[in-house]
Amino acid sequence: MLARGGAAPLLSVSTMAQGTATPSPIRIRLFASLREQAGWAEQSWPWPEPGTAGAALTPHDLWDALALPGVPGEVRVAINQQFAAADTPLQPGDELAFLPPISGG
Repeated sequence: MLARGGAAPLLSVSTMAQGTATPSPIRIRLFASLREQAGWAEQSWPWPEPGTAGAALTPHDLWDALALPGVPGEVRVAINQQFAAADTPLQPGDELAFLPPISGG
């Protein structure tokens, strides 16, 4: 029974212990010319099953898997709105953004 004003848990402990909870997908966002070249602005990438080869994802892995346009070394990466290296391990539910090189004057 919940106390007055309490919220019900999203997942019960028994559900999590049985391994039936699905990890949150990664939200991938493209900006500016990358978005225009790829033809999409945002999509979800399912988190791999534990024990599979892709269970430790990095932004570089997803860049390759999505066959995104441009040169990966020149693209900025942000994870959860913080700049990061392309080899930073991702976690379920992360927001991954790819930003093209910016020039100006």
